[in-house]
Amino acid sequence: MNFREEQKQRTEQIEQILRRFLPEAKGEQRLIMEAMEYSLLAGGKRLRPMLMWETYRLFGGKGSVVEPFMAAMEMIHTYSLVHDDLPAMDNDEYRRGRKTTHVVYGEDMGILAGDALLNYAFETASQAFDLEDTDFLRVGKAMQILAKKAGIYGMIGGQVVDVKAAGEAISGEKLLIIYELKTGALIESAMMIGAVLAGADEAQTASVERIAKKVGLAFQIQDDILDVTGSQEVLGKPIHSDEKNEKTTYVTWKGLEASRAEVERLSKEAVEELRGLKPADPFLEELLLSLIHREK
Repeated sequence: MNFREEQKQRTEQIEQILRRFLPEAKGEQRLIMEAMEYSLLAGGKRLRPMLMWETYRLFGGKGSVVEPFMAAMEMIHTYSLVHDDLPAMDNDEYRRGRKTTHVVYGEDMGILAGDALLNYAFETASQAFDLEDTDFLRVGKAMQILAKKAGIYGMIGGQVVDVKAAGEAISGEKLLIIYELKTGALIESAMMIGAVLAGADEAQTASVERIAKKVGLAFQIQDDILDVTGSQEVLGKPIHSDEKNEKTTYVTWKGLEASRAEVERLSKEAVEELRGLKPADPFLEELLLSLIHREK
């Protein structure tokens, strides 16, 4: 298997899915649709929909029921980035190598573009109910996972704790809560939805959640490492932003070498549990390792 070639092909397929589910920019409100498209199609690795798709396939999923959820997942992830970049939050001017949404469209449209993407994500995911031969119980469960992991008990909850902690020295325990919710929740959501839509049982879905939790934590720790060791040219966004915003990170808490060791430990445990799920999926395994050990 040529992992990079396989990943490229899957990314191109996901891009086509995203374009298909985007609203057409028309009417008096077309500006917000243009801002949504600018934000969603700004590039990126499309890891969350890819993880969802691969987990769906891992458990024997076939058909297109997963596609509206893949698009919805990327819309939710993108809205969180749009809002993260706002002046009231991180105040970043670049994302994925180009100007952020609020810089291009104004702060007001930046806020509304994020709101629109979040709302439209659920409108998009609900289209799964309209597909032929839909298993309504599975789709309903997937909708519950999507809502909970993106909301106050997931990503938004983590963001709240993160914002409240800005400029303060926080405990390592609180830092882990932020990481598990703010970053890990959407990765958990992506993989769990893929499993549920394919018909995985409760034990299998719980195993997928544990794997994703470790992947999400390792992913965020690696992000902290890259903020210290990376370059803006490679990352496509400003470096040392955590230091600028006086944020406690895993690197400031444990140090660079201990952070690297924790990424290695978490990745090994995640892959070992993944291998316990049958049949084996070499691409999914390589995908998890590539996002954990990424350089950008």
